[in-house]
Amino acid sequence: MRLFSGKWQLTLCLAGLASLASVAYSLPALTAETLVTPADLHAATELAWKLHPQAAALDARDAQVRAAQDLAASLTPEPGSLSLSSRNDRLNQNGGQQEVEVELATPLWLPGQKLARQAEAAAQSDEALARRAALRWEVAGEVREAWWNLAAARNTGALAVRRLDSASALQREVARRHQVGEISRIDANLALTEVNTAQAELIEAEAAQAQAEQAFRLLTGAAAPSGMDEERLSEPKNLPGQSDVALAHPLLAKAASAMSSARARAKVAEQSGRAAPELALRMMRERATGDQPYANSVGIRLKIPFSSGAQVRQQNAAAAAEAMQAEAELFQTNTRIQLNLEQLLRQQAALARQVAIAGQSQQLSAENLSLAEKAFKLGEFDLAALLRIRAAALNADAFLARQRLARATLISRLNQALGVVP
Repeated sequence: MRLFSGKWQLTLCLAGLASLASVAYSLPALTAETLVTPADLHAATELAWKLHPQAAALDARDAQVRAAQDLAASLTPEPGSLSLSSRNDRLNQNGGQQEVEVELATPLWLPGQKLARQAEAAAQSDEALARRAALRWEVAGEVREAWWNLAAARNTGALAVRRLDSASALQREVARRHQVGEISRIDANLALTEVNTAQAELIEAEAAQAQAEQAFRLLTGAAAPSGMDEERLSEPKNLPGQSDVALAHPLLAKAASAMSSARARAKVAEQSGRAAPELALRMMRERATGDQPYANSVGIRLKIPFSSGAQVRQQNAAAAAEAMQAEAELFQTNTRIQLNLEQLLRQQAALARQVAIAGQSQQLSAENLSLAEKAFKLGEFDLAALLRIRAAALNADAFLARQRLARATLISRLNQALGVVP
């Protein structure tokens, strides 16, 4: 039996489509309302840290370090064992012979091995903290780059909008004067071509800005703020030329902790020249025949494994090689940080001069454009020359804006090179 007629089915279908459309229309609004917007670089770094996949695994690594510390603090290097054995003569004589043995065995620490294990666990704990700080520093560097890439894309978009507005205003003026016969058709076409070029640049700038916005949102899970302020330059403590650099930089701290951990493992290998000895308590209950009572006895067993010279040399050599590699990596990391810092400081000095020159060029270009526009309105200047001066002025504005953004970006990179996290 049909519950609904064709008219009712059509009505219900239209109602369902309308409800789905309303839900789909409300989803972007809900997303925009629930999307967090960080206020500054510090907030953006915090959001990126929460979303970083490697940061999610750090808690598990911390649990591994705590387990190593508990193992090093235990009374025995490994868990004990329980052995049960039974022997009788039922298969041959069946005279009632019975023997039951219970053995409780536990391994023992070698001399100096427990202290070496504890030192290794402490070094692993320091290394875990250093790795966390270094990973957070790397995340901050990614956020800084995404932050200023987006700022540069927005700046390019703003300049493109400004160029289009200026070109549109000039095109309207040229079209008005062409209608009254003051300007030729060629000049009118030149002005319209300038508008088309500005529109094409704006479309390209908007696409680049959308891509930068998406990259920032992928990294932080948030939309970038409308105002993207620059950082303050931290006081450089690790200046080039110092004989000994403090381990305040996260990469240096990570490399130093890795070297300490490798040395601790080498010490453990040195103290573990053989397998752990084993102490056992044996309890035996036995009788020779069925008509005799059971006799109980207690004994102690000590197992001391022999040392293998080749195996010890292999373990010690591997641990020593790892420690030497960690020490070389620490030196290389220190050198790389110092060279990077020197390069950024040279760029800062050069960029300061470029910003000053760009400011002077922008003032001169703006003054020339103002004079050329007045002369063009009075009919004393041709359109081609005005377009050249206008293009020069726009290029000067763009160059000054790029240099200012480069200075702000360089400050963030200097802070990053100094190991400073927002």
